[in-house]
Amino acid sequence: MKRPGMQQPDPVAFIKANLPISPVPSIPEIRLHTAGPASGLWRLAGRREADPAPYWAYPWAGGAVLARYLLDRPEIVVGLRVLDLGAGSGLVAIAAAKAGAATVTAVDIDANAIAAIGLNAAINGVDIIARAADIIEDPPPEIDLLVVGDLFYDPTLALRVMAFLRRCEASGIEVLIGDPERAHLPRGELSRIATHIVADFGGGTGGAAPAGVFALFGNG
Repeated sequence: MKRPGMQQPDPVAFIKANLPISPVPSIPEIRLHTAGPASGLWRLAGRREADPAPYWAYPWAGGAVLARYLLDRPEIVVGLRVLDLGAGSGLVAIAAAKAGAATVTAVDIDANAIAAIGLNAAINGVDIIARAADIIEDPPPEIDLLVVGDLFYDPTLALRVMAFLRRCEASGIEVLIGDPERAHLPRGELSRIATHIVADFGGGTGGAAPAGVFALFGNG
């Protein structure tokens, strides 16, 4: 455990040194820095209650299914302004950029995730604007497509996210959600448009799981 007064490591240097680069399972087109048993991730992420959990360091099914969907159907994003909300490692943002989006912005509340996104974007040869911010109480951004992977794991967060997605949809932004149907996904408000078997660290085993791509009712 991190001792009091122990200096926080530089996230870029730490990720380069401790999180090896590997292809994403079921998405070999994309390689990411990914944590393993020997990564010592707690040294970077911290153990305080206020420290964000290091979700960015692992593949999650919601992001993976969105990435697979966008890569298989580039016509969905080509030429569009895309924002990846709760971007984590940047997997979905990278897929959108590879599929031909005009601009891609990745937003996450964890500054360590932003460091990882910069490194992962460079590995994959794409340009991504990465921001550490909580934007879900803000007005809808000036974008064409909002992609949201795996943000329905907590009941309070799920309510806040859904309210933001509804505001975005009302302003004319297309919304796509990727999720393996975790407990707080509002299934009654969504329309499933695709399913893929993808890697899911969030399932507790790190194995494969079926996950869906969803649109809001009334949004295609």
